[in-house]
Amino acid sequence: MPQMEFEGKQYDLDEDGFLMDWEGWLPGMATMMAEKDGVELTQEHWDIINFLREYFIKFQIAPMIKILVKEIGKVMGPEKGNTKYLYKLFPAGPAVQACRYAGLPKPTGCV
Repeated sequence: MPQMEFEGKQYDLDEDGFLMDWEGWLPGMATMMAEKDGVELTQEHWDIINFLREYFIKFQIAPMIKILVKEIGKVMGPEKGNTKYLYKLFPAGPAVQACRYAGLPKPTGCV
């Protein structure tokens, strides 16, 4: 099983690099993962990451992109609730990349 070291501790990952225990996530993990991907996290990134964690706690599911766009639009408005904006922040795929940074499981419906 793949692992990630963070602050001297080992964390189990699945085969796609997602944290196995979402409750063990720490914000610095997102920063470390993003740096490895060549992404510098801004407040806009954190808004989406935090939204995803809150959504997961409420519904116990990581949303696929279609649901993510719709739900962000409801909360943050249409300027942020659209695929163009989300792909600008998370070019490897907003649902997948943002969920990985948020320490959540791979979104349903993602291959």
